[in-house]
Amino acid sequence: MSKTSVTFYGGVNEIGGNKVLIKDGETKVFFDFGMSFSLRKQYYSTPFLLPKSEKGLIEFKIVPDLKGIYKFEKSEPEIDGVFLSHSHMDHSAYISLLKEDIPVHCGETTATILKALNTARLHGFEFNIGHVHFRTFRTGDKVKIDSLEIEPIHVDHSVPGSYGFIIYTSSGTIVYTGDFRRHGLRPDLTEDFIQKVTETEPVALIPEGTNLTGVEISSETELMMKIDMIIKQTRGILLTNFACADVDRLLSFYRAAVRNNRYLAITMRQAYLLHNLREDSHLKIPNLNNENILIFQKSKTRYRSWEKQVMDLGRIVDSSAISKMQNKIVLVISLFDMGELINMKPDPGSCYVLSASEPFDEEMELNFEKLLNWLDHYGLPQYHTHVSGHITPLQLRNALEMVKPKRIFPIHTNHPELLSKFIGDLESSIQIPEKGEEYSI
Repeated sequence: MSKTSVTFYGGVNEIGGNKVLIKDGETKVFFDFGMSFSLRKQYYSTPFLLPKSEKGLIEFKIVPDLKGIYKFEKSEPEIDGVFLSHSHMDHSAYISLLKEDIPVHCGETTATILKALNTARLHGFEFNIGHVHFRTFRTGDKVKIDSLEIEPIHVDHSVPGSYGFIIYTSSGTIVYTGDFRRHGLRPDLTEDFIQKVTETEPVALIPEGTNLTGVEISSETELMMKIDMIIKQTRGILLTNFACADVDRLLSFYRAAVRNNRYLAITMRQAYLLHNLREDSHLKIPNLNNENILIFQKSKTRYRSWEKQVMDLGRIVDSSAISKMQNKIVLVISLFDMGELINMKPDPGSCYVLSASEPFDEEMELNFEKLLNWLDHYGLPQYHTHVSGHITPLQLRNALEMVKPKRIFPIHTNHPELLSKFIGDLESSIQIPEKGEEYSI
């Protein structure tokens, strides 16, 4: 066996759950250590049936059965570090299970997001990262770990602070894309990555292949124009929901709201996240003191310490206040906040914009059906407008043609065979990986 190998412990024949182990001699480094939502839901269901320990996750192979990596073990660490491509849970969640003395390398923005979300959620053992030691980087840095040198380069994705990696090994260059796209607000970031990767003539490339069926061709700029049109025609309140850490989407709704003389009322969790990201000079985010930003406070009897902190950061409004100024409001509200509509009582002419991925499994369909029941009860038609965080098939193929890696290992996709056939005429050798199989490089 050659000195260098790659083993896929997640992200194989599924979207998410990425856990890619690269060995170079005695050096062992994971790239991402995320949660497989599809595998986890086969055995567990929130909130009534939850795993009680790491052992349950290992039992059902939700995480790999590897010695020397989990914090419940007393042995010395047997891996040298973890590199996170970005903060989405399907790439980062299970760093919570790792030993305290295993360093977790990530972008500065990713560390900020994960720390903020860690504070602003109810902890189970799966999501508590208080013990994690982050070592942060930005584009231009190179991180040396024994025989490996890792170069992170920014890419555009639906969460800020996303990176792909060039891994310099004793057997040549391996590239891991993480999640990336070329149609977002910052395609230049991804083009930087592709150009740099091309120059390294990689012996292996590990790309994502999320978008292979039902692809929508749209951009964030086009989405903002659609939102503007919807708001302009809405007589009552406009309700919406999108991912908490999707700063691009927040900016799109904010700018469309301002153009239509409305306030954008965000959730307390979003406000807490923006507050923590405020000093990141690379991000263009509205200040919480901005006159067009409101912070929506749900009706509760007790508030956690971070929520109390948020109450001092900007202008707070509750459902009663919003009810009196509905035609001036764009309100971010999730399914779990729908109970607030009972007091809010949306006026006729109000509507709802879903600006996240459509439901793609049975559990999401059930929640989506509940959402539709609430919307139907209050006479709220639903619009769907969204831009994927993942590269489209033709743009992925073009990138692979440019890079010309010797081998391609497609992951983060439900359709690896489809992707293999779609790029089957390229010069690269295509290897559809098997979970837990070690591949020599």
